[in-house]
Amino acid sequence: MERVLVTGIEPFDGDLINPSWQVAQALAGEMIAGAEVVVCQLACVLGLSNQQLITAIDTLRPKAVICLGLAGGRAEISVERVAVNLIDARIPDNAGNQPIDIPVVDGGPVGYFSTLPVKAIVHHLRQLGIPAGVSQTAGTYNCNQLFYGLSHHIAQQNPAMKGGFVHIPYSHELAVNHPGKPSMALATMIEAVRSIVHTTLTVGEDLSMTGGALH
Repeated sequence: MERVLVTGIEPFDGDLINPSWQVAQALAGEMIAGAEVVVCQLACVLGLSNQQLITAIDTLRPKAVICLGLAGGRAEISVERVAVNLIDARIPDNAGNQPIDIPVVDGGPVGYFSTLPVKAIVHHLRQLGIPAGVSQTAGTYNCNQLFYGLSHHIAQQNPAMKGGFVHIPYSHELAVNHPGKPSMALATMIEAVRSIVHTTLTVGEDLSMTGGALH
């Protein structure tokens, strides 16, 4: 049976929940486009989270990997396009580490493009009435580190596997603790990721449509 791995991240920076993991958990065991969704929670600990991700990939051998992370302050589903070989932690991780200006992988390329059909994903989400866009930066913290580590693993070990990173906004529940920040219903984000999995598995060639940014 084919599998799709969907990952979320543990709570961090003082929050008690992380909707990225709540969304992943909600999809566990679903069959989408002929593949079973398997899920894994990753640490918000730089280095460790990448090890956990690669171990899960090597164990499960999924057809595709979609990593989810929280981007508090964003108002839409952000499908990341570019991973960069840089860790510059604005805040300490859950183990108290705060590395500055170090590579994710020593000697690795400057960056990688997602192997997900990012524009088709955004197009289909918008058709569902879900706010979404292509993002040009996954930051320089744990999420980008995971995205880069995943992309490096794909390039080195399994070029046929699709993989990428998706940032989601605060859930309404979490936004209560972050006044003034945009949020999205958890049920909407679950529907969004279900669509992302389906598009990833069914679209062979990405759409040719604008997805750029002025800044």
